[in-house]
Amino acid sequence: MRNLSLLTGLGISLLMSGVAAHAAGLTQQRSDFGKLTDGTPIEKYTLSNSHGMHVSVITYGAVLQSVIVPDKHGKADDVLLGFDDPQSYQKNADPHFGATIGRYGNRIANGTFSLDGQVYKIPLNAGPNAMHGGPKGFDTHVWKATPTQSKGSVGVTLSYVSPDGEMGFPGTLKTEVTYSLNERNELRIHYHATTDKPTVLNLTNHGYYNLAGAGNGTVLDQVATLHASHYTPVSAKLIPTGELAAVAGTPMDFLKPTVIGTHIKDDNQQLKYAEPAKGGFDFNYVLDTKGDLSKTAVEISDPVSGRHLQLFTTQPAVQLYTSNSLDGTITGKGGKVYQHWGAVALEAEHFPDSPNQPAFPTTRLNPGQVYAQTTVLKFSHD
Repeated sequence: MRNLSLLTGLGISLLMSGVAAHAAGLTQQRSDFGKLTDGTPIEKYTLSNSHGMHVSVITYGAVLQSVIVPDKHGKADDVLLGFDDPQSYQKNADPHFGATIGRYGNRIANGTFSLDGQVYKIPLNAGPNAMHGGPKGFDTHVWKATPTQSKGSVGVTLSYVSPDGEMGFPGTLKTEVTYSLNERNELRIHYHATTDKPTVLNLTNHGYYNLAGAGNGTVLDQVATLHASHYTPVSAKLIPTGELAAVAGTPMDFLKPTVIGTHIKDDNQQLKYAEPAKGGFDFNYVLDTKGDLSKTAVEISDPVSGRHLQLFTTQPAVQLYTSNSLDGTITGKGGKVYQHWGAVALEAEHFPDSPNQPAFPTTRLNPGQVYAQTTVLKFSHD
């Protein structure tokens, strides 16, 4: 069915064009999302199920723009930080709200790595390091969107071709990111990429979540569980030392459900490296799940709203980041201010600086190989 529809539910009204209805109460809508500063139009695709969950994705940066889920009282709220227009995403590019990160998520020391004896240099954009693919990463480009449907889910696939040498990375890289939603309140993010030259690749999504609702206070009272017995300690330059350190006996231990704010201000050198002023988490956790998509890697819970977020991933690690750079100067969706520790980012990915650390799982992609990885975010409530 293709028509003009008014989607009304749980206090949310959205006037959409191109509405497609599917089995089991799943719907898929396309709408306009404004224009970039140069006038380029941006599209938004909204995926919905019959349980009051709505997920929106925009073509700018393949950004996950909103995740609306009900709480234990049936009240729906957007739990993902972000903006109501594309120009705000352009203006506030550095926090990478909801963005698809590429070519390389996280840091590469000195913006330099070698492949087969050839040295490649990425423009620096995080002190002495290259971060999230350099100053013009995948989240600064407009992607092509194609609605998708499979048994039991609706989705949208976004594609982008990164030319050889873009941001210093070798090889023409063809990338697809597919967001899909089912009736189990599972948002699935699947990545697919190929290259025509040996390259390195580490894709992820940089969503910032606050289960109390985006802009509703901090996440310090929310509870985190990370099934990760080890993490990779960092130097003062936030580059992994190469060690896989046990979390036991440190503030980084979330093996059991732990309130996020319990140790965030501890007198610990690693916390001070991550956020020198007040302390904060910004660490790569080595997952015990070892890429098993059937096992919960991370869980976040909000005791007030009763909302829960479970993350499953085929990736070897998750970067836990407590939005240390937010300082109350950014106004987001609905005019809400995003404050320090106002969200938690869970970046399912490979280790930081892997191209320079042979002991880490490789991020090399060769011609003829297919890069494929999946992360699932499952939302529920008490």
